[in-house]
Amino acid sequence: MNNFSLLTADRTTHLKIVVVSLVCATLVAGVGVAARVTDGSSSLEATVLKAGSPMTAAVSEDRTVR
Repeated sequence: MNNFSLLTADRTTHLKIVVVSLVCATLVAGVGVAARVTDGSSSLEATVLKAGSPMTAAVSEDRTVR
């Protein structure tokens, strides 16, 4: 193969590059879908926090703007 540049490459070289990139993208997507992080338990649990009464926060120090 003597195609040293994509600008001067022929049609089959471009087709080979597209096919190889599609195969690689499919493999990466397949590995991403197949890789699941599980700890062995099949149930999902969530921690629920209830909001308390409203609070205000204030600082009693004076601010000096220079």
